[in-house]
Amino acid sequence: MILSDILNIIESAAPLKWQEQWDNSGLQVGDLNANIQKALLTTDLTETVVNEAISCGCQLIISHHPLLFHGLKHLTGATPQERIVETALKNGIAIYSSHTAMDSYIHGVSGRMAEKIGLNRYRILVPSVTYGEEVGLGVIGTLPQAVKTVDFVQHVKTVFGAQWIRYTEGKNSVQTVALCGGAGAEFVSEAIRQGADAYISADFKYHDLQAVADQLVVIDMDHWVSEHFTREIFQELLAGKVETIISKEDRSPIKTL
Repeated sequence: MILSDILNIIESAAPLKWQEQWDNSGLQVGDLNANIQKALLTTDLTETVVNEAISCGCQLIISHHPLLFHGLKHLTGATPQERIVETALKNGIAIYSSHTAMDSYIHGVSGRMAEKIGLNRYRILVPSVTYGEEVGLGVIGTLPQAVKTVDFVQHVKTVFGAQWIRYTEGKNSVQTVALCGGAGAEFVSEAIRQGADAYISADFKYHDLQAVADQLVVIDMDHWVSEHFTREIFQELLAGKVETIISKEDRSPIKTL
């Protein structure tokens, strides 16, 4: 397929106009008229992932997190970002990121999290002022029945394949659940306002958790872990259109002892 046709498929679900103002989603490297036979799907774009794309014969890398948030002022190979751009250009590899555009899609990052843990009838937690109730960040929904907090926490840890999670024991049982892929600590008060028994996200600070510890169950997980199912969304959108490979080198940079 032509690269522009592939991007049109992705953007039919998650238009770039939905991205946050501070974001840099979209095509970062490449020619829209390039012929694409194979695409590598990843959460993060690292030098190891680019080398994997080369070894797999991919002409496109689709990542969740953008490689570039700010403009490059030079290409000297001094930083990982510069080296990735140089390597991609030399090997004819295009780079595209969806990020907060996919975050804002109701069946995107947070929607996929909700589906994985079994939430029913989920809706957007923080709707977009511009684009309405079906577009925005985070989701909220309900489990088929209430479950004990400790069982729910273990369920989430297992489903996401997390090495670790932190949590507060604000309630004895959980049925209404709000969540947001990535760093969503700022939306915990909205989860409380909408009656959530639990809120799942990443990158909470200590005082974020302390402030709400007695009001609901907050589950804090690794940022990458909360978003790695995004690769499945890209794969499903492009099924039957172009060959896709989920990166084997894509992993969280954070290790624990």
